Amino acid sequence: MKIVLIEPLSVDLAVIERLARPWRAAGHSFVAYDSRAEDPTELRRRAGDADIVLEGNQPLPAEMLRQLSACRYLSVGFSGIDHVDAETARQMGITVSNSAGYADDSVAELALGMMLSLLRNIGPADAACKAGRTKDGLVGRELCGKTVGIVGMGACGCRLAEILQVFGCRVIFYAPRPSERAMQLGLQVELPALFREADIISLHCPLTEQTRGLVGKDLLVQMKPSAILINTARGPIVDSAALAEALNSGRIAGAGVDVYETEPPSPEHPLLQARNCLTTPHVAFASAESMVKRAEIAFGNVDAYLAGKPHNVKIAASR
Repeated sequence: MKIVLIEPLSVDLAVIERLARPWRAAGHSFVAYDSRAEDPTELRRRAGDADIVLEGNQPLPAEMLRQLSACRYLSVGFSGIDHVDAETARQMGITVSNSAGYADDSVAELALGMMLSLLRNIGPADAACKAGRTKDGLVGRELCGKTVGIVGMGACGCRLAEILQVFGCRVIFYAPRPSERAMQLGLQVELPALFREADIISLHCPLTEQTRGLVGKDLLVQMKPSAILINTARGPIVDSAALAEALNSGRIAGAGVDVYETEPPSPEHPLLQARNCLTTPHVAFASAESMVKRAEIAFGNVDAYLAGKPHNVKIAASR
């Protein structure tokens, strides 16, 4: 079979070569590209005859996906697959797997870092120190003893809950179908109750039609004035304008935002100008360690498919 990696996975070439070695030994061909194909013609040239395609998070709307005319299996090196046109994949007979789990530690740690930074005013304190000022106006709050509400209690949400327990936090969560692991790590509550009770809210749910716009004015107004919202999930889950208004009016104390409706966000994005909003450019998933993990999972998906036992399947082919 012809296997093509259509974009880099942010790991050394030596890692890619190590993972692909068994395929070549088995007689499969493998090609890896060190840049994205930004237009359909170039994507077709690279992978139009590929049986199996690997990618990271390159957008694959219908027009791009149709260039992969020979493809029967797509391994996505990312947790979310909302950048892949699911209906077109089904119609084309392409099975799609994701790489869930590679960034559980990385995302949980960034969410935790945002919590600590906002609670302890680390950014403003750094600026004050460099300007020769004192701690006046910068005395923060401790994470220990806070109630943290987690929206979406999959592997990433559960990992964050485990870390928060070490910090002495009380964990509550909202999840429609919680796992046994989730039930052991926190108290399940309804979404409005979570927004009312939590001192900190961290979003870890996937972007679906049900979660798009989930956090809007109706939930934000229920938060405590001292509460903080963290979003390392997906930008469209939150109404950015409503969140900016809540921050600028002092309705809530702060926010940490790593994801946006379009990325990178435009300089005019309301959250880039909002009061006490800590922003990062969708970096939560990306650490040196997590990039290696995702390559191993994405390549492992292909191994399973070649063995006739595809796993991590998120889109099943309709033909």
